[in-house]
Amino acid sequence: MRALLFIVPLALTIYAFIDCLNTSEEDTKHLPKIAWVFIILLFWIVGPVVWLVAGKARRNAATGTGPSSWQRGRRQQWVAPDDNPNFLKSLKDDKEARKAEAEAESRKAEKAEDEEELKRRNGGSGPDDKTPPTS
Repeated sequence: MRALLFIVPLALTIYAFIDCLNTSEEDTKHLPKIAWVFIILLFWIVGPVVWLVAGKARRNAATGTGPSSWQRGRRQQWVAPDDNPNFLKSLKDDKEARKAEAEAESRKAEKAEDEEELKRRNGGSGPDDKTPPTS
């Protein structure tokens, strides 16, 4: 039972200390953050209680006040690929680019085949013909 008299205030101090360190500077009330750290560590039982009651701007769900704009922006920074319109657009653009490239290759191959067919019809007398002329 005596250990409980030591463990509970220690746990409260550790919780308040970590909570203070994780709180942004704009969410601390009345004093700078470093002052709250010293109060929590120096005034062993009273410091953590004061921090929890008056040191941090608490958000209430009933008032509709949510996280700060910095926290909202950070939370929305990563979006799953299937929900990200920019990613889906890049997939569509890549697909269209590959399709256009394949069509260009196909046209190039058809043109080369047409030139080969034309050379065969003309008897191979084109400027690129390396066979000697027969008389």
